[in-house]
Amino acid sequence: MTTFPATHVSVPIDCPADQVYAFASNPENLPRWASGLSSGIRKVGEDWIADSPMGTIKVKLADPNPFGVLDHDVTLATGETFYNPMRVFPNNEGSECVFTLYRRPGVTDKAFADDRRAIETDLRALKAILES
Repeated sequence: MTTFPATHVSVPIDCPADQVYAFASNPENLPRWASGLSSGIRKVGEDWIADSPMGTIKVKLADPNPFGVLDHDVTLATGETFYNPMRVFPNNEGSECVFTLYRRPGVTDKAFADDRRAIETDLRALKAILES
């Protein structure tokens, strides 16, 4: 069994965790803060479909839960699926939002750093929306 190297991108949000979870777990809100989905997302049958810089993708979010789990799978048009762990949990009166980025084989240092920056930018956009 092989594991991928990982980094955790974390952003504090001055908003209660249950409110962050309610907003972030709604797929219709994704284009407001997830830059890769800025062109929109639509429900097709049971699937959430979006146009992204990687082409048409399917996004499958974790089932609603009381634990702040926002894990999601992104499936590319090629059929390749990427699992993305994400959580929101209480941090005093606010919350902490954490995304785990895995470094898959063949990803360069630059591409990994770019992905990390993009995730941090998205989490900061989520923060800005929820703190306004």
